[in-house]
Formats: sequence, C-alpha cells, structure tokens
Amino acid sequence: MRFSTSMHAINATLGFSVLALSTALAQTTTTTTTTTATAPLIPFAPPSVSTVPTNGDVNPYGVAFAPTGLPTGGVLQPGDILVSNFNNSGNMQGTGSTITRVTSNGTASTFFQSPTVMGLTGALGIVRHGFVFVGSLPTTDGTSATVGAGTLLMMTTNGVVVASVTNPAMINGPWGMAVHDTGSEAQIFVSNVLNGTVMRFDLSFFKNSTTILTREVVQVGGGYSHRLDPNALVLGPSGLAYDAANDILYVASSSDNAVYAIPNAGSVQSYTGMGTMVYQDTTHLHGPLDLVLAPNGDLIVANSDGSNEVATAPSEIVEFTTAGKFVSQFSVDPANGGAFGIALINVGGAVRFAAVDDNQNTLNTWTTPIP
Repeated sequence: MRFSTSMHAINATLGFSVLALSTALAQTTTTTTTTTATAPLIPFAPPSVSTVPTNGDVNPYGVAFAPTGLPTGGVLQPGDILVSNFNNSGNMQGTGSTITRVTSNGTASTFFQSPTVMGLTGALGIVRHGFVFVGSLPTTDGTSATVGAGTLLMMTTNGVVVASVTNPAMINGPWGMAVHDTGSEAQIFVSNVLNGTVMRFDLSFFKNSTTILTREVVQVGGGYSHRLDPNALVLGPSGLAYDAANDILYVASSSDNAVYAIPNAGSVQSYTGMGTMVYQDTTHLHGPLDLVLAPNGDLIVANSDGSNEVATAPSEIVEFTTAGKFVSQFSVDPANGGAFGIALINVGGAVRFAAVDDNQNTLNTWTTPIP
C-alpha cells in the first residue's frame, strides 16, 4: 500500500551485553582528555531522574536521544533525552499530553504539552534537521473500549507543532517508531497497534527552510497479531529498530512475544507481509514493547509484561542476537510493568543507554564502554 502527500511546516555496534549494564547500575564511565576546561566535570548527572512534568502526567513511554547536528537556537540540545507520557496525573491511560526533556546533566523540564492531543506513545523520534515526531493513542476513559486511532505530530526543537498526520489509513494507533536519518532526508517507520501494520514515511528537509515534504508513505509490513486488552490496553506490533546497513526493519510484537525482520524495508514500494520471525521466546519475552539495535548487532527489547507475565522475571530488558539466540537480561524494577521505552546512543567510544521505569515514573541512564 502506498500513499503520496505533502506537509508544510510554518516554523521552523554494541560490544556489550545487557548483563554488563546490570552490573553498572550505579556507575558512569567517563573518558577524560587533557584539554582546556570549558565546563565543570562535576556534579555528575543522577542515574535516575523523575519524568513527571509540571502538569503531573505519569506513565512514561517513549524515549529518544537528541542527535548531534541539531540547529542552534532551539530548546532541545544534542545529548538531551525526550520522554513521552501516556497517562495524565490521575493515571488514566491514553490521556497524557506531555513530553519531558532531560538534559545531559540530569535536569528535567516540560518540553511539550498539547492542549488537544492525548495519550503520547512510544512512537517518539528526533531528526538532526530539527524536528521531533511523536504518536498518540487517546482514550476518553482510560480503557481499551474508547481507544482512538490517534495522531502523528511533527514539531520543532522548541516544541512547536508544525504538522500532523491523522489519516487512519496511515496512522492507526502509532505505538512504536524507528528513524533512519540521513540529514536532508529521513525515513520514519511507525507501527500501528490497532490494525497490525507498519508504515514508512519518506520525508525531505531543506536548508534554511521550514518545509517538510512527505514524498510518499508506504505500508512495509502488516498482518501482525493485535488486540485490545483490558489490562495492557492494546497489544500488537510495537517497538521498531532499523538496520540501515542491511536495510532490515525489526518489529517487536507484544501480542505473540516475538520479533520479526522485514527485509528491504527502506526501499520496498508495497506491502511485504510480516517478514521473518527471528526470535520467539516465552521464557524471556513478556510483552516485548520497545526495541533498539545495539552497536554489536544484537537487539535489545523492553518487556512490558503486558502478555505472558511472570512474577519471577519482572520488568526485564533482554538482549538477543538477530539469529535468535538469547544473550542476557536484567530488571529495571522489582515489580512487573516497569520496562517500557528504551534508547541508546554512541558517545565517544562508549554507549549511553536509557530506560524508563514506568512504575516509578523515572528515567534511568547508564554509560558503558564498548569493548
């Protein structure tokens, strides 16, 4: 399935295992060189920061690092972390309206608050041209009985919305996102949890211009198991991770505890099905939600415990190979339901890894060297 449209803005690998992260929960690895100091080394950023914004929203979902090369003058700075909030202050699902910004020194603030778009999801990404993308899946009463198709918002690094997509043929429960950013162009992959599809938005940006051109929108995957759930709200295709070197999109499916690989996802012009199942593991996968590709070529997934829940493995983050071999795991919370959004970024020969703890409404970060 293929669409064409345009939108105009008016302003504008990991040589470590997750086990290594679990043994470094309280420490930060820093590489120093002898240079003229431009900023103090201490105090260090706290390893855990509250994600609750000024309006009291809770239930942090999406996590995204701001890349290097962002335009100057915006609020968002390279190295900042954005966290989208799904619930309001009353903990009602699908009613959160904010994105929290956490700076590299651990200071948290409200980056964005929408007056109308509710239920900001794990579909969160940033491109270095200076745009932030976030999906929504709203409810009117916090239950699966009232979920709506939602919206894909596009905003500047000042948190100003410049465009949106509401066509349910393209956006229908945007639940996860992967970004392939090449500077003047980007591909935004979005999983739709309400109809079991994955879409690719091919975008172009222009120097000294506030225009976002959507060249085309292509359905690259579909047929994934999906359903409404009274506890998890929704289950279906969730986290996405794109391997640009091999043009493979990995899809985490929370309803059947599996991960799929869609070949040629960045170049296909029509629907190609579900792809190939690369990993299904009822021992280590418990409602896999967010997904990232590590520098060592492994995949790391956050278990939401929305399906296949077990008390002995709560809130696990799991590393496995793309060939389907389990590597390691660790828990971000002693209770179920804590692991949701995750992200990582390479920083000077080290990896900075971020994960929310949904039970505590916090963002946890670790830095570990790449062996």
